[in-house]
Amino acid sequence: MTKALALLSGGLDSTIAIEIMKRQGIEVIAMNIVTAFCQCTSSNSCQLEAVKVSEKLGVPIKVINATADLIEIVKKPKFGFGKNINPCIDCRINLFKAAAKYMKEVGAAFVFTGEVLGQRPMSQRKDAMKKIDQEAGLTGYVLRPLCAKHLEPTIPEQEGLVDREQLLEIKGRSRKEQMQLADLFEIKDYKCPAGGCLLTDAEFAYRMRELLDHCDASVNDVQFLKLGRHFRIDPTTKLVVGRRDEDNTRIESLAQKGDYLMLMANIEGPLAMIRGEITDEKLEFAASLVARYSKEQDDEIAEVKITRKGYEKYDKVLKVTPMDDAKARAMMIKKPLKKTKSKNRDKEQTEPAPEDAMQVN
Repeated sequence: MTKALALLSGGLDSTIAIEIMKRQGIEVIAMNIVTAFCQCTSSNSCQLEAVKVSEKLGVPIKVINATADLIEIVKKPKFGFGKNINPCIDCRINLFKAAAKYMKEVGAAFVFTGEVLGQRPMSQRKDAMKKIDQEAGLTGYVLRPLCAKHLEPTIPEQEGLVDREQLLEIKGRSRKEQMQLADLFEIKDYKCPAGGCLLTDAEFAYRMRELLDHCDASVNDVQFLKLGRHFRIDPTTKLVVGRRDEDNTRIESLAQKGDYLMLMANIEGPLAMIRGEITDEKLEFAASLVARYSKEQDDEIAEVKITRKGYEKYDKVLKVTPMDDAKARAMMIKKPLKKTKSKNRDKEQTEPAPEDAMQVN
């Protein structure tokens, strides 16, 4: 029996691709790549959705966390960015290189994906697909069952391992055909119909660029970018203030030895983490920022408790004046708004400033 490796995201497209291959008598093994930038429609992680789908389909799966690799790619992508800070071409090449390696390990004859021609503007064009396959060393060995009839026959098709007539010719961003196939294949409760990546989000991309401008970002730094409000105290020091209970829980779990944690001493409020080159003056400044986002923001004096991760004996309370709102907002790491003229009235409005798109080389 022919064996093939599926790149399974946990979304509808890759699920359908596996069903198509299984109906041709192909033995399927799946691989899932997860990163800290994964953004799904489900509250669960992409990794968990892929595992759930693999169990439903009776397909073994290997999960790989590629966050560290992707961070390095974001620092210097060979083929540039999309609209924001998404290095889609380089990201796919990294994914396919991992697939090529695992394909050999399990003795699979080819790799297949749920990609659809024209669905993604940067990585799912014919020229981009060819470049990705080539750079990954998989030219001719990547089958895309959902749009195969729009593409040149692959080696497994040419060798008769796959019946091209049973493959599809879906194209574009509409998912009507996939929804119909889901009903036909009796695929229920599917998640991540379109998936997503935080690097394509303008606000997150701004935070990511700001982080890279000030440090050699780690996986831990990136995890913090998804939480709360961010403030740059100075080039070496950063403060993250939780917005909600979930943020507070994550901030506490992500804090590393040496980080300072701040919370209100007498009332419930946000948990904050300050990291960098810390001085007493910076702690007091940060404490006033934390107090600004508490219920004591209008008080003349607020008490903020400070502890240090990994230092049990470090415990102090600072009495500070909550920071003025305008000053706090000015320090927040946030995508700036651009002033534009209204089409109907001669007055200024604000809208997010567009990011410069970098073309693929």
